[in-house]
Amino acid sequence: MEHGMKKLSEGGIAPEKPDCPLIGQNGNIFNLAGIASRTLKENGMEKQAQEMLRRVLGSGSYAEALHIIEEYVHITSVEEPAENHQQKEMPMGY
Repeated sequence: MEHGMKKLSEGGIAPEKPDCPLIGQNGNIFNLAGIASRTLKENGMEKQAQEMLRRVLGSGSYAEALHIIEEYVHITSVEEPAENHQQKEMPMGY
């Protein structure tokens, strides 16, 4: 698989997950799914947004729905600035 790509469970290969500020939001699962869907659409991932919503609505629990959302977006805090989430190198001596 190419660097920076992630295989989604149903949708084949997609770009790296976009940051999505869900921590600190109203925890209603429909609200969270809507925010995640909008984030995906804003990042040119309309098909993944539709697939994620379909899977969330068909999930059997809140925990399962959150896990599905996390498959599509990188969950961040509303207070955390958007940044590239590649592994950062630690300085020597750590």
